[in-house]
Amino acid sequence: MDLLTGILATTFLAGGVLALAAMGEVLAERVGVVNLGAEGLMAMGAITGVATVAAVPSPALGFAAALVVGALIGMVFAFATVTIRANQVLCGLALTLIGTGLANTIGRSYSGTPSAAVFERVEVPLLSDIPILGPALFSQNVLLYLIYIVLPLGLHYLLFHTRHGLNMRAVGENPAAADAAGIPVGLIRFAYVTAGAALCGGAGAYLTLAFVPAWSDGMVAGRGWIAVSLVIFAGYRPVNAVLTALLFGLITSIGFVGQARNWPVAAPFLSMLPYLGTIALMIVPVLAWQKVRRLMAAPAALGEPFYRDVR
Repeated sequence: MDLLTGILATTFLAGGVLALAAMGEVLAERVGVVNLGAEGLMAMGAITGVATVAAVPSPALGFAAALVVGALIGMVFAFATVTIRANQVLCGLALTLIGTGLANTIGRSYSGTPSAAVFERVEVPLLSDIPILGPALFSQNVLLYLIYIVLPLGLHYLLFHTRHGLNMRAVGENPAAADAAGIPVGLIRFAYVTAGAALCGGAGAYLTLAFVPAWSDGMVAGRGWIAVSLVIFAGYRPVNAVLTALLFGLITSIGFVGQARNWPVAAPFLSMLPYLGTIALMIVPVLAWQKVRRLMAAPAALGEPFYRDVR
């Protein structure tokens, strides 16, 4: 029972990083912009969180600083892809390379040093006493409740139950028609690319202030790319993205337990389980039957810059 509780607790912790980054990607891609810079944004958020709590030992301030840094970098990316209409894929790859390199450079003085402050666990009265599930679900840091409950439900309501959400989806599906209807395509794309980048930066801070409370080079370890793939498999829906992130959290947790308990499986194989899972998820939409593929379909204008017809 203790083993099962530990696996579930680690599942929620590990999945939180991917869930937050994936929701950021959902925001950007729902309005038609591909952001492949999640890896760089997460790296910058991770080192920002560590550096901030080293100066002021407040994890909340560290997380907020990472959100701001992510938003500022996102504004640069949005200016390039939305305003100037540069190639979104190339800009995203450049953002990953620059963000990762810059974070590793800044982080040299923090490498191997534990974070000065981290998010502590908050036990929910009564619920945390439930056997097995209680300690795993209701004795976690406050960020997890935000990531798994508040954000996905809030974003789902915004996207699918508000007029503004309808405008966002219209911008991602047919920006020319949206523009003809008076919807500010450029402004909506700029705003939600920035907001999505902020969430990716926050995911990086979560990594160093809640999941692995220390900085080391390459600690993001491809999680940004996994988050991008989660969005595709989740059909560009925030709730589905969070549920899929939990699946990856479970895979990661099983790998940790296997190494800790010396299972007769090579440790490198256990470490690469999340990446094998990513490949499997990318294959599923290809093999899925037609109705499932339709549900997973990307916004029609995803990756396409918008040019207003002035004729």
